[in-house]
Amino acid sequence: MKKIVIVGGGAGGIGTATRLGRKLGRKGKAHVTLIDCVESHVWKPLLHEVATGALDVGIDALSYRGHAAANGYHFQQGSLVDIDREQRQVVLAPILDDKGTELLPARRLDFDYLVVAVGSISNDFGIPGVKRRCLFLDNTEQAMVIRKLLLNRFLRYASHEQLEEKIKVAIVGAGATGTEMAAEMHHAVDQLRGYGYKIDTSLFDVTLIEADKRILPKVSQEAISQAVARELEKIGVQVLTNTRVVEVTDKGITFQGGYFIAADIVIWSAGIRGADFLKNIGGLETNHLNQLVVRPTGQTTRDDTIFAIGDCCACPQADGSWVPPRGQAARQLGHLVADNIMRMLRGLTPVRTYIYKDLGSLVNLSKFHTVGNLFSFLGGGVMVEGRIARFTYLSLYHRHLMELYGPGRGMLMILLKSLHRVIRPHLKLH
Repeated sequence: MKKIVIVGGGAGGIGTATRLGRKLGRKGKAHVTLIDCVESHVWKPLLHEVATGALDVGIDALSYRGHAAANGYHFQQGSLVDIDREQRQVVLAPILDDKGTELLPARRLDFDYLVVAVGSISNDFGIPGVKRRCLFLDNTEQAMVIRKLLLNRFLRYASHEQLEEKIKVAIVGAGATGTEMAAEMHHAVDQLRGYGYKIDTSLFDVTLIEADKRILPKVSQEAISQAVARELEKIGVQVLTNTRVVEVTDKGITFQGGYFIAADIVIWSAGIRGADFLKNIGGLETNHLNQLVVRPTGQTTRDDTIFAIGDCCACPQADGSWVPPRGQAARQLGHLVADNIMRMLRGLTPVRTYIYKDLGSLVNLSKFHTVGNLFSFLGGGVMVEGRIARFTYLSLYHRHLMELYGPGRGMLMILLKSLHRVIRPHLKLH
């Protein structure tokens, strides 16, 4: 029986494993295995809610093992360190506990077809102090670190004592993650007043910093950027554009031209790149961002049986551009790769090629506002705001749940999650 291995359980990876598990694994046509370094899946666009406590991973996370058993694939926990193309094996690092004790030794898993979907990490651009001084929001563990740090700061004010100074938070990078994080922080402060914390948004300084001339620089319609900037400034977020960071220290951030702002907490969300271990892994071609270079079929350029999807890959388009690192692209390319692998199992050549179509961008500023545009590939798309935009934003997550659980169970999960948000505390405080 052919062995298909998918490394990385993000939206693209778990979607590919689910599709192949249902179509091949359940029917005994292939042995499908998903590998991830953690035991549960959280939709990456919601990590900013994990960081502020608005989302409880204990309730909203999806167990890989349980999902694998229900959908015809297998799960192995581990971190990819190498690909042995000669032996057709992936090499996994040993698993250690918090004290460094080895729980599982380094392992090798055989594969006939491999899909690399390990996502990306934040790009520090070599700027001094970023790696050591900044917090990142690339995965659930990092989001939990931010949440603990924020709650510890808020705990100082639970005794109703007079505040000595404001909490100064700087968020570098005003893409969707940075803008949504800025708004969610203000929402969290507002919610904390109902839990005995004598704190409000006037005691909380949030600065959003972008090197480009406008926030949300990747969004095609400038009107959306302007609308989001107005809403952020309305709730008290200071927005700095055309501002390039040159150094981060314990005291704050220095910008090009010598301008300096003080910051207690710096969250970095400016740009992405592939993890360092991807560089020339298995002798595969990578670009300057450590992304695996693939053909429009999703196949890597040096091995037809190894595919890559999502932020960890660089996929060319006919016009000479590259597929942008977007969640919709990871999902769509994952479906295409699954279909191409199924063709190859039947002895056929992959014929489906990925053509990126920008379906739009939506930015959700917590309870304050939602704005975006839909169907951007149709002459720039249609701008939406307010309730319609909020409904569409939620529908993206609901579609993700429907794909993972199927129509019946998916609708049930959507209902249960909606009920949880009504009956449970709005913030997780422990």
